[in-house]
Amino acid sequence: MLQERPEPAWITAFEEVLRRCALQTGDTVAILGETQSRPILMELARLAAARFGVQVFTISLPSVFSTAEPVARSTGASPAIQGLAPVIAALSGCTLVLDCTVEGLMHAPELPAILQGNGQTQPRIVYISNEHPEALVRLLPDDATETRVKAHVKRLRGAARMHVTSAAGTNLAVSLQGATVGGNWGSTTRPGTLTHWPGGLVLAFPAQGTVNGTLVLAEGDVNLTFKRYIERPIALTIENDSITRIEGSGVDAELLRSHYAAWNESEAYAVSHVGYGLNEHARWDSMALYDKRDFNGTELRAFAGNFLYSTGANEVAGRHTRGHFDFPMRGCTVTLDDTVVIDTGRVVE
Repeated sequence: MLQERPEPAWITAFEEVLRRCALQTGDTVAILGETQSRPILMELARLAAARFGVQVFTISLPSVFSTAEPVARSTGASPAIQGLAPVIAALSGCTLVLDCTVEGLMHAPELPAILQGNGQTQPRIVYISNEHPEALVRLLPDDATETRVKAHVKRLRGAARMHVTSAAGTNLAVSLQGATVGGNWGSTTRPGTLTHWPGGLVLAFPAQGTVNGTLVLAEGDVNLTFKRYIERPIALTIENDSITRIEGSGVDAELLRSHYAAWNESEAYAVSHVGYGLNEHARWDSMALYDKRDFNGTELRAFAGNFLYSTGANEVAGRHTRGHFDFPMRGCTVTLDDTVVIDTGRVVE
């Protein structure tokens, strides 16, 4: 395990992200955390913000634990706020919120109220992924990634359908009619938006009943919820958004069947989002080099050329669940209408 103590290079990296978020003297910054947050991330956020001459305050909430549901990981929906109106009011009145909660506010029920602002101020939020700072420093936002993501967001928004294939047997059709499309490059200057660092991917949250086909998780693909590389292929049959069959032998398939069944709800089997990675600095093999507690895995969601399939919460389709899986996949070809944007795992510029 690398030591988690403030390093000058780490503070400078946090300062660079704040600069790319157009932080200015006189702005108000909230650092949001919980009792299980990584202390070094909150400390680096505080030290970096202090260099800008802004007003900074910290909110640290009790982490929430449930005995009524399975272990939840990679949900993107921190339960720490618990609907507390004073917390929502404090965050919605800030210029910038640095989200250091374990899971982040991306799918948290309080997010819309926070981003709406208080009538005078509308905040922007940076979720600092729960990674070791060494990984964050390697994956600083840059102009090239931002330009690439913005271009692919336009492509995705302009397309009516997505088709995904692979030599392993994936053959997936996604209608993009009614989907909500977005992209992330690790910083934001626009009020009322959320980004996450590391960034470098585009996503679509499909409307209800728009995803059908076969998804084959091949050797070397990633089950990010378990922080595990797939060692034996798993074939998922998807009908009207939902996984109806999980076929495969070995522990990878058994773990998947077991965890899906533990949620005992249909929403856990349904698609959350589909998309692909565009970050040339992110690496597929990085998960092998970190202890599980040091690694949240946003890097593997973003490595260039991966196809990302996720199940769980999808507000666009009206589905809400804490059960969530992220599957970054290698070697796929992604076509938007008749244009190939990912060719066997490589980004087509």
